Amino acid sequence: MNDPRTRIYLSPPHMCGKEAEFVSEVFASNWIAPLGPFVDRFEQEAAAQVGRGHAAALSSGTAAIHLALRILGVDAGDEVFCSTFTFYGSATPIVYQGAKPVFIDSEAGSWNMDPNLLEEELRQGAARGKLPKAVIVVHLYGQCADMDPILAVCARHGVPVIEDAAEALGAAYKGRAAGGMGWASVLSFNGNKIITTSGGGMLLSDEEEVVRRAKFLATQARDPAPHYQHSQLGFNYRLSNVCAAIGVGQLCALRQRVDRKRAIFEQYRRRLQGLPGFSFMPEPSWSFSNRWLSCILVDPKQAGTDRESLRQALEAQNIESRPLWKPMHLQPVFAGCRARLGGVSALLFEQGLCLPSGTAMTDADVDRVASIVERSRR
Repeated sequence: MNDPRTRIYLSPPHMCGKEAEFVSEVFASNWIAPLGPFVDRFEQEAAAQVGRGHAAALSSGTAAIHLALRILGVDAGDEVFCSTFTFYGSATPIVYQGAKPVFIDSEAGSWNMDPNLLEEELRQGAARGKLPKAVIVVHLYGQCADMDPILAVCARHGVPVIEDAAEALGAAYKGRAAGGMGWASVLSFNGNKIITTSGGGMLLSDEEEVVRRAKFLATQARDPAPHYQHSQLGFNYRLSNVCAAIGVGQLCALRQRVDRKRAIFEQYRRRLQGLPGFSFMPEPSWSFSNRWLSCILVDPKQAGTDRESLRQALEAQNIESRPLWKPMHLQPVFAGCRARLGGVSALLFEQGLCLPSGTAMTDADVDRVASIVERSRR
């Protein structure tokens, strides 16, 4: 893979071998339909991985957030607080329900939701007599938010927390698995995630009724009748037995994938940390990151280059990289939404770049990327 003509992708899928075995089992049984034994197994094993009691395998992480909000009764006129520094799919389900997102900026120490800004916004909401129906906290790029103060302030105000761990399977916060905290949590198995089902997600909770309700809504809210009858609006959000079989195979390799992601990050850091103007996503003492993507900041005043010039230099050498997420409060679709800002996420977007982090990369591939970064400085 270290041929300089070979394209290096940002974070492509990486099969371990078990997936084909399990998918063959699905085909041999002819259980291709949306549900089946591997869906049940995938739910059980994923729930055990993050320390949850119950799980519903779904078509995407976005679907999981949508169902969580629907189960909470989020509706038109409601507000939901959400991390601003995240992927679009964390926030759009709020709008699906007719509610208004309110965006909370990041703290510099973890790049995730700032507990102090959240507390300020909750305090003002309480004073106005309008608290949010939920807070969606995102664990960004495989690193957990500072959950203890976030959970504590939300508990004081009686606001449930949805933990968006879409990028963070295999990470931990003070020894607690990402996806194992809050009222409910969300995982994603999109093609670029640390494990994949090609496309898929999961809603997890310790409350059996929450997951039972999610499964009902995700299968078109079909009433228990011999004919097709629907008394309420449902969705086609369930994961197929074929995709679940891939997921079960992928879970077998999760620990190895985390170890390799972290090794790639450390190799980049050893090569690049001494360059003026270059820095890496920090890892607080309370965090164990899965290092889903290796993220750097490029300060143009010191680095002799900037994020976009570096991205183009890598692309010219057939290497994919990507800017950090553009904050939601800067997205045109969310113009006019309230935001509690501190300037951190805007700076991260301006200076941040995700380097290739696929777990099938060789050390030579990582060195190839790092060499281009070193040569890009003017």
